[in-house]
Formats: sequence, C-alpha cells, structure tokens
Amino acid sequence: MIFYVIVCIAIVLGVLVMTLIAISKGYAYKHSIDPLPDDEQRMKDNIEQDRTD
Repeated sequence: MIFYVIVCIAIVLGVLVMTLIAISKGYAYKHSIDPLPDDEQRMKDNIEQDRTD
C-alpha cells in the first residue's frame, strides 16, 4: 500500500515539474509583431519630409 502512495506522489511531482517548466518557457517566449504596411509608408513619408525640411 505504501508503494502505491509513493508512486502516486512521484507522478504528481513529475506533472508539477513539467507544468512549471512549460509555464516558464511560455513566459520566456519573445513575441514579435510585424508593422502594418500603412505604418511603414507613413514612416517613409516622415523620413522624406524631414530630409526636405
């Protein structure tokens, strides 16, 4: 009977460790966002306007 309790505790601890690793990797992921095409055109226009001023 004690053997089954130890096995169950080991399984729970293993699942807990894997969950914490997955959460840690999720928070460490670097998200990136592509700029909108309209924003790129606006930035180019601003740079060209600054050059002509």
